[in-house]
Amino acid sequence: MSNKLKERTTSFKDSLQIKEQGLYPYFRAIESGQDTEVKIRGQRVLMFGSNSYLGLTNHPKVIEASQKAAIQYGTGCAGSRFLNGTLDLHEQLEAKLAEHTGKEDALLFSTGFQANLGALSCITGRHDYILLDERNHASIIDGSRLSFSKVIKYAHNNPKDLEKKLSLLPEESLKLIATDGIFSMEGDIVRLPEMVEVAKAYDAAIVVDDAHSLGVIGEKGAGTASYFGLTDEVDLIVGTFSKSLASLGGFIAGTKDSIEYLKHKARSVMFSASMPPSAVASTLAALEIMREEPEHMQRLWDNTHYMKSLLVENGFDLGKTESPILPVYIRDSEKTFRITQMLFENGVFVNPVVSPAVPSEESLIRLSLMATHTFDQIEEAVDKMIKARTALRIGTLDTATI
Repeated sequence: MSNKLKERTTSFKDSLQIKEQGLYPYFRAIESGQDTEVKIRGQRVLMFGSNSYLGLTNHPKVIEASQKAAIQYGTGCAGSRFLNGTLDLHEQLEAKLAEHTGKEDALLFSTGFQANLGALSCITGRHDYILLDERNHASIIDGSRLSFSKVIKYAHNNPKDLEKKLSLLPEESLKLIATDGIFSMEGDIVRLPEMVEVAKAYDAAIVVDDAHSLGVIGEKGAGTASYFGLTDEVDLIVGTFSKSLASLGGFIAGTKDSIEYLKHKARSVMFSASMPPSAVASTLAALEIMREEPEHMQRLWDNTHYMKSLLVENGFDLGKTESPILPVYIRDSEKTFRITQMLFENGVFVNPVVSPAVPSEESLIRLSLMATHTFDQIEEAVDKMIKARTALRIGTLDTATI
């Protein structure tokens, strides 16, 4: 082994230090399906850390579709979409996604991360600019890093700062604004109407990542642009299937010309194996359920409003969330790990979020709701959170607004 590599890897002690304290909260092996209750180490645990917003990962129609596809097509495609890895199933899903998002065409990627990686690395060139919200998902950030363009960050969800940055850029350059639709840690929704006005003024293109918006907001869960009635004003819509659509994979939707361009320029689709048949089929089934059974999204929001009201009434700091993502701010990294561990030991699974994912003074535990949660489960989780907060002497807010 290289001495330099050995030095680099053996010097990494961050995770070991947390493990030594008995507070390590990552890579917890689940022994059951991704549901409102899971089994870990043989014990029942309430799941409030899943992105399965519509609770479809165990839906009989989704499972059946996955099984039938595996029997008909096998377990994999053994190649990229560009060469031998395109199935009729892929094309069916692309057509359905284009229709659902209100765009002309769509292109599948093996993951949502690869969708952002592919698009942002190839659309702009050396003399162009990518403008990013400072709280964007890592996939957007990494995609922009692969581009030869200049990357500029603007203040979180702040159209005025975006306009200030755009006003300094050359008129002749291509300017691409990339933003989350619903921000994955804060839970707030992008101020898209104001952003569209700014983009128009400076002839900038807009890419919206709807990873946490599909199935959550918009007509039949169509996402952020639909929610604001601005589908025609957004150039590209990116999405993932690992959340509301209960599978694995990602897509980009846009004009026929833009999708044709990405098919022949986006390296993460050209040089990656395509989505396996079972994942495509389960996504198709979940998309059909989402479109035809709006009660799932309604239950998701009923649960969201109920849990949010309980948390706020009991003095928890939820920041500016507007979605089923409920960030409970602890504002202390060690206490964030401790409350996560205490809740886990008492049968509640939540996700700790600390630096560098968020600034250290904004450390939090991230809860997310599913349509299939019951009010009893929500009440049990909140009760245990109150007890854990008291035991750890974590402060409360005196006032808050739902």
